[in-house]
Amino acid sequence: MLRQYELVDRVLSYDPQADEALLNRAYVFSVNAHGSQKRASGDPYFSHPIEVAGILTDLHLDAETIATAILHDTIEDTVATPEEIRRLFGPNVARMVDGVTKLSKIEAQTESERAAENLRKFLLAMSDDIRVLLVKLADRLHNMRTLHFIKKEEKRRRIARETMDIYAPLAERIGMYEFMKEMQTLAFRELEPEAFESITRRLESFRVEGVDRIESISGGLRQLLARGGIEAEVSGREKHPFSIWKKMSERHVSLEQLSDIMAFRAIVDTEEECYRALGVIHRRWPMVPGRFKDYISTPKRNGYRSLHTTIIHAADTRVEIQIRTRDMHAQAEFGLAAHWAYKQSSVRPDTQVSWIRDLIEILEHAESPEELLEHTRMAMYQDRIFAFTPKGELIQLPKGATPVDFAYAVHTDLGDQSVGAKINGRVVPLRTEIEQGDQVQILRSKAQEPQPNWLNFAITGKARAAIRRHLRIKERDETIRLGRKLYEDIIARLPVAPGDSALGDALKRLKLPDEAALMEAIARRNFTDGQVMEALMPGSSSGDDQELPPQHHAIDIKGLTPGVAFTFAEDCRPVPGDRIVGVRQPDQPIVVHRIDCPSLADVEEADWVDLTWGDKADGGVAEIAVTLKNEPGALGTVATLIGQHKANILGLRLDNRDTTFHTNTIDLEVRNAAHLMKLLAALRAADAVSGAERV
Repeated sequence: MLRQYELVDRVLSYDPQADEALLNRAYVFSVNAHGSQKRASGDPYFSHPIEVAGILTDLHLDAETIATAILHDTIEDTVATPEEIRRLFGPNVARMVDGVTKLSKIEAQTESERAAENLRKFLLAMSDDIRVLLVKLADRLHNMRTLHFIKKEEKRRRIARETMDIYAPLAERIGMYEFMKEMQTLAFRELEPEAFESITRRLESFRVEGVDRIESISGGLRQLLARGGIEAEVSGREKHPFSIWKKMSERHVSLEQLSDIMAFRAIVDTEEECYRALGVIHRRWPMVPGRFKDYISTPKRNGYRSLHTTIIHAADTRVEIQIRTRDMHAQAEFGLAAHWAYKQSSVRPDTQVSWIRDLIEILEHAESPEELLEHTRMAMYQDRIFAFTPKGELIQLPKGATPVDFAYAVHTDLGDQSVGAKINGRVVPLRTEIEQGDQVQILRSKAQEPQPNWLNFAITGKARAAIRRHLRIKERDETIRLGRKLYEDIIARLPVAPGDSALGDALKRLKLPDEAALMEAIARRNFTDGQVMEALMPGSSSGDDQELPPQHHAIDIKGLTPGVAFTFAEDCRPVPGDRIVGVRQPDQPIVVHRIDCPSLADVEEADWVDLTWGDKADGGVAEIAVTLKNEPGALGTVATLIGQHKANILGLRLDNRDTTFHTNTIDLEVRNAAHLMKLLAALRAADAVSGAERV
């Protein structure tokens, strides 16, 4: 453990103007506050915050951050109070200590509401001052270094899983790769001990066999660059065990089959020399296609800048080489912490971490704990690609992102109004996957709004949170509107018209806050019709919801959105013009069936609602089965007829084929039932078609 004067001397060595008195007060306060508390290792508890502070001095962080590290467990584990910390150490330190305290109980279990609430606090604290995260990462790193002292295996594994799932990716996201690698190695040793031991043993045997291999390649690189007029510091290393295990898992190969377990780094003076060095290396050895990355011209979102290439050095040996300047190297080693070195401590670090702003926006949109955890982890952990706006602005997205994700990354309003996209000048559907380096132009319309099916292909947390937020608002509005129509039907079935006070009395009896809540509850069948009738007019219903009297009338679903207030049954796929009925079950949207749907016979414990399409129903999707003669051009004839009748093919599959006929099932977008019937009649009249029926 660092002694008081040793810790202070460390800070003064890189910041002679540091507040020495602040550091001394914090040290003494922490030692006294923790008193005789012990850690699992048997060491005095105060040794832990002191060691955490020591880790942060290696990053040359300012005195306030070091004091926060010394004090970070005092509020949670001692009788010290936030007011006391504020009075003795000032508002900045007090705020950061409070922030770290809120981060200290994050759990990895996604089903836990407490996990989501702690994650919420975690993100808010980060957004307020990123130094809170730096302290927390150092705290977790030291805890991982002493993990083996914890006797309970279950607790060790939980901490290791938290580290692998939350803290190591966070360290990576802010560019602190050394922290990330050590956390991953220590967590991997606990979570996969057999794999860790196996890889470590085999690496050791490789090391013994080729003891001079890394130095030999490093020396060759150094000489090659020198002959090209470039002075470079060249070093090499083996990749760490977790990185190797991950590559083995992804590629399904053994360690012996991995050819790129060594990585080399060339550090030069200028950005120009980075590119010159790359040219010298590529002239000497062939590059592995697809393995070159230019993070200088397009930095990673965490600010990381470097050139990466993989060459075939000798025989089939692949060697990864990173080329960067000294400043880039400092950024790569310490990431965002490099911006909080004492000389730049006046800089607001959150201005350089745009992804944190995205996470804060997700906080505002997420409704459930599971949703919050899902979106934040998406935002933090996915690999990134680069795409460009038409004006050349760089947008970073996770792999697999679509134009919807791109639009929301630019601006929420643009995402809400997306109707299509052009990728590299070609019009594409919104579900198209964006590739590395694509130029994306979003086509928009003020009449557009987020659609439920966007959730099937939007993958970023920001996009999914915004879509869900819009749909939640729209769903409640439409559910209330639908509930009001059902309420009017209930009123019509009462023996006499209710008085002016009936609604207020009903709300009290049903323990609901307002009229809107009642309408929503009726639509979601949180109450049966009989219960609502009884609440409005006691004695008017037996409560068993017997068959409806003749005055029951159909509910108009005009203006409601499929997938929001109601959904169409997949097994019968009604379209406008079909006679329809709604199935209303507790806490579910109404499911709309055709009146002759066979599956209605299996529905239990539900209310039935007569429905009508309204005057301006605007189409639907029907499924038809078309039996064709097995002859050239038959399918083309069908497609031509469908196009001539202004219908749209959404899906096609071959169900059955023999030497004479083959049957295809086609999903068609049609205006209404009459439109569908005309199309079927036209298909049946075609010589190539043996039969055409609605499924």
